[in-house]
Amino acid sequence: MSAHAFRNISFALAGFVVLALGVRLAFGRLFSTGAAPAEAVQKTATSEDGTVIAYEQAGSGPVIILLSSALADRNGARPLARQLTSTFTVINYDRRGRGKSTNTEPYAVEREVDDLQALANSAGVSVFLFGNSSGAALALDAAARLGPKVTKLFLYEPPFIVDGSRPPIPDTLIQEINASLSANKPDEAVSLFFGKGMGIPGPGVKFMRWMLPAWSDMTKIAHTAPYDLMVLAGTQSGKPLPVDRWAHASSPTLVAVGSKGEPFFHSGAKALAGTLSAAQYRSLDGLDHSAVLLAPKAIAAAIREFFGNR
Repeated sequence: MSAHAFRNISFALAGFVVLALGVRLAFGRLFSTGAAPAEAVQKTATSEDGTVIAYEQAGSGPVIILLSSALADRNGARPLARQLTSTFTVINYDRRGRGKSTNTEPYAVEREVDDLQALANSAGVSVFLFGNSSGAALALDAAARLGPKVTKLFLYEPPFIVDGSRPPIPDTLIQEINASLSANKPDEAVSLFFGKGMGIPGPGVKFMRWMLPAWSDMTKIAHTAPYDLMVLAGTQSGKPLPVDRWAHASSPTLVAVGSKGEPFFHSGAKALAGTLSAAQYRSLDGLDHSAVLLAPKAIAAAIREFFGNR
């Protein structure tokens, strides 16, 4: 190879690297959560089993607790929290095993409900709950047990698979993820969750691993991925939702889905609204599953409208 040809190839490779790094930086900025609200106060609550739940509280007015989705901590809800502090006292917390919250094994969904009860007790008043994705199912579990302590529920895109609009999640996924975690392969566990769990093709998962700076944050809490699969147990098979699980969830509930959301989100939301005693389904124009992070202003407006604080 001539020196001239080698130099041209070197310049081309350098240009590609610069372009790739630029794209990665752009993605990092796009998915950046930013800081906590300026007035946020850092607090903790102690759950029944001794787990310390860390949270930040900001704003004034009725209390709303934000429940995060799988492989996320309070950072992912900060853009939404900042939009809500003008009308609500916002409690944005790290679910157990994430962020600054501690953890107690063995895991049980009931213990996460205990965590929410501890947060509600700390607030000293009845609360609104906002749950995103798998956090929506957890919010429902809490409402079913806490009764009048939960004033209203806003559930955004619970990932329920109730028909053939997407393949069901394999029953073996939780065992596969646990095997990866036992082998000290958190990166593999996160890849399994997004690939077999969320149905993202292999090249898409590889793209996420390289492009999203938050990937490393997700690997740090990869041990919580099985927790969310346990929260979603019985809702991922393509069959009707369990009738009895949320029979006692009587709080007024909005089950919302972005109009750009995949069809299975809409099917699941409509099915859920049909099983609850005081629920309605709503499609939010122009939004998708990333809205809590990328369109928090629109989500906050819908929350204020439903909770009655315009």
